[in-house]
Amino acid sequence: MVNRFLNFIGREYNGLHEAAFLLGFSAFGSQILALIRDRLLASSFGAGAELDIYYAAFRLPDLLFVFFGSLVSVTVVLPFLYRHLTAGDQAAANRLFTDLARWFLISILLAIAVVYFLMPRLLNLTAPGFDPTARAELLILSRLLLLSPLLLGLSNLLANITQSSRKFFLYALSPILYNLGIIIGLLFFYPRLGLVGLVWGVILGAFLHLAIQWPAFSRSLFSFRATKFSRADETKTTSDWRKIFILAWPRTLALSAHQLTITALLALASYFAAGSIAVFNFAYNLQSVLLSVIGVSYSVAAFPTLVRLFTSGNRPQFVRQVAVAARHIIFWSLPAIVLFIVLRAQIVRVILGAGRFNWSDTRLTAAAVAIFLISVAAQSLILLLVRGYYACGQTRKPLIINSLFSVLTVGLAFIFLWLIGHSTLFNAWLKNIWRVADLPATEILILPLAFSAGVLLNLIVLWHSFRRDFGSFPPLLSKSFWQTVAAALAAGAAAYLLLQWLAPIFNQATFWGIFNQGLLAGLGGILIDLVVLQWFNNEEMLEISRSLKRQFWRRARPILPAPDEL
Repeated sequence: MVNRFLNFIGREYNGLHEAAFLLGFSAFGSQILALIRDRLLASSFGAGAELDIYYAAFRLPDLLFVFFGSLVSVTVVLPFLYRHLTAGDQAAANRLFTDLARWFLISILLAIAVVYFLMPRLLNLTAPGFDPTARAELLILSRLLLLSPLLLGLSNLLANITQSSRKFFLYALSPILYNLGIIIGLLFFYPRLGLVGLVWGVILGAFLHLAIQWPAFSRSLFSFRATKFSRADETKTTSDWRKIFILAWPRTLALSAHQLTITALLALASYFAAGSIAVFNFAYNLQSVLLSVIGVSYSVAAFPTLVRLFTSGNRPQFVRQVAVAARHIIFWSLPAIVLFIVLRAQIVRVILGAGRFNWSDTRLTAAAVAIFLISVAAQSLILLLVRGYYACGQTRKPLIINSLFSVLTVGLAFIFLWLIGHSTLFNAWLKNIWRVADLPATEILILPLAFSAGVLLNLIVLWHSFRRDFGSFPPLLSKSFWQTVAAALAAGAAAYLLLQWLAPIFNQATFWGIFNQGLLAGLGGILIDLVVLQWFNNEEMLEISRSLKRQFWRRARPILPAPDEL
């Protein structure tokens, strides 16, 4: 029984769509748990000062994780492991892995010790608007959370083994278990220990995130044991290290720039009304559902294939594979974005509207979600294009572009903050378009607005840069984009009309009334979307249908990649 279970979770996935579907479904499961987590947090605390402290405590640990964990992530290390494994040199691959593990542990433990002692001063930068009482509690939580980057970084290291053997099932389970640990902390630790117990739940989730990677590692030919090797082997390992560092540091800085952007935005939010940081995080987490299920899934699933295609010198197929993933990202993202924006109040109320999370919190969070959603497709495509650059060993250009627009995003936040205080026109536009004119503390909306504006500008520049470096995308991409836009707009219009028609039928003051109204309006919008795409004879629908048939109706045959994935 145990072996059968290990064989099941260790199964390989070779096609782009099959792997993306698996990662997408697992991401969806993880996000369901994340939404349950957020609902429990919202009902227990509301959008208030306690959650502001809790969310602010993640800033420095997250920066540490991004800085050190990204140096051993699959997007940097996987091409080197592939190269050794393809050449049949398992010993070289294991030497590289062992050295990575040793370096990572030494460096992150030293960094954690330094940050632990400097934490009081560093919190003056990440949460400057907190009062002394809140700052004292924030210090305790932030120091405890320093265990998280250590555990998650080790999980990143083991994920190289998981993905090199295409064991996507194990990779997909890790975020699910992470959120499960946080929920356990909220339900069982928090009642006894307060906010400290909630943080212990985060540590439990990080441990589970690491533990689930172990079966693939234990069944592989890799180990943590240091082995003796010749001078020639030492030269080869040194060469690998030099190349990894050259590739990794721009990527690490690029990811750090994103985290620094979020940190800067939340530092600004610490000066706003109590609950502003909580509203920002609730909205950011909700938009991340679409980003994780669609953008992350397709970019992660495409990456190994992109590495192989570029390494083999097949540049036309490499560009075509990027275009295939981009088409499917657009196909899934645009209708979902439009429907989420139309149904934003129903979605937020159903997911978060319980306990201390009142109607004002709902409306403000819904407005922030809608503004974030404007850039979800752009965020997803940026993930794909950046991984395309990484597959080619080019990391400096994404670093420069992403860093510039990270700085621009923070600059836009200050510009919008000035406008909301000095421009009646801008203030009225921001409040009226999202229907929050009668609510206080609407200044929080400038942060997602700055974020989305920066992301959209970032995509425009990165897209043109990618085309200039690797060639134009096939014409089918443009055709698919406009078909998807038309279908998404039709779906949004249908959902909006259904919302108005259903409003008198269902009791808007009850959970089930709002749920049923939103569900029926959403299903109607999806139906119209499918009808329009079918009328267009959309290529993505045909590809997905073929992929599903391979996966579910032909189980006895091996799953093979589609011709455009070879």
